[in-house]
Amino acid sequence: MQKKGSVSMPWERKTVDNQRREFAARASMGEESLSALCREYGISRPTGYKWLERYQNGETMHDRAHTPLCKPFKTSRDMELRIVDVRNAHPTWGARKIQRFMADKGETELPAASTINDILKRNGCISEAASEQHRPWKRFERDRPNALWQMDYKGHFGMTNGQRCHGLTILDDHSRFSLCLDAKENEQWEPTRASLERIFREFGLPDAILCDNGAPWSDNHGGYTPFEIWMMQMDVTPMHGKPRHPQTQGKDERFHRTLKEDLLLRKPISDFEEAQREFDAFRHCYNHERPHAALKLDVPAKHYKPSKRELIENPKEPEYDSGKNLRKVNCCGYISVFGKRYYLSESFIGRYIELRPLEGDLLVLAYGNFEVARIDLQAKKFDSRKIYRL
Repeated sequence: MQKKGSVSMPWERKTVDNQRREFAARASMGEESLSALCREYGISRPTGYKWLERYQNGETMHDRAHTPLCKPFKTSRDMELRIVDVRNAHPTWGARKIQRFMADKGETELPAASTINDILKRNGCISEAASEQHRPWKRFERDRPNALWQMDYKGHFGMTNGQRCHGLTILDDHSRFSLCLDAKENEQWEPTRASLERIFREFGLPDAILCDNGAPWSDNHGGYTPFEIWMMQMDVTPMHGKPRHPQTQGKDERFHRTLKEDLLLRKPISDFEEAQREFDAFRHCYNHERPHAALKLDVPAKHYKPSKRELIENPKEPEYDSGKNLRKVNCCGYISVFGKRYYLSESFIGRYIELRPLEGDLLVLAYGNFEVARIDLQAKKFDSRKIYRL
């Protein structure tokens, strides 16, 4: 029952259709302003124009459904299951990798990556928190294969037999192709060199190799290592990342994370033989099956080809032209220049270093095609541990 003194609004005691028709009929008569009618009926001007247009065109005054009458493409349950199967086989792969992998395997009528992502969420394969953690990276890379390799040991992990395994990894900077994934008992130089010789025979020599500042690549006492001497003898530039800055070798570090997530955290490994089998299987999948986001979802093998520079089996000492100013490194790793001794490295013992004058009082110490130290004679300053190609 209506209270005394209250005013009945136009929308009351009428069906919605009748209210809209009444509004449109009054608006069509032109005796009242549309704005005043909209205020009276409690609607916006755009809504008022919409009802007026429908009324004049003889259209229905019912609300129209926003849902399309039919869905042009709905992922079948069979397709969903195949997508989930790929995810279960590769639990760290996202929607774009799964889509590209299935396309490469001959699947047709694949849903969009966003739909695959929804399917993974719907089937409990990924959480919202995991989705939020993904952020795109900006990376730099060399413009061709073998211009730079990144090399490192992936820490070490325990095996069920009580021993610890050290994973030697080498990655091509341009293609992300995994050149080496070897299970080692330690990180000493001789077993490392054996792996490098095998890799060089298979893939050739790079222009440069980037390592961190730990053993066996670098000498914590300030000298040069057998690794660096060997590289320079084969005309390969040994490079080192900035100390305490692992981002310098970001691609190899990311490879280590993928190795950990896809393999090491998912199954126990009993011994070195099993470790190498698992490493070989992982490396094959990484190079030939796993789509790589930084390669526009291509596999690394599509972007890599071996170097044409072959391994030098028995590299010789650099040959210097006659008349060059040479110094021989003594039995303690020192070199004598103008009566003053400078420590170079015990790895250089018995080897010859060329003195090359620069402008002013600067003097470059060169081993073959590489600068290994620099002396400022006036400032009496000696700078080593930086290798530059001359």
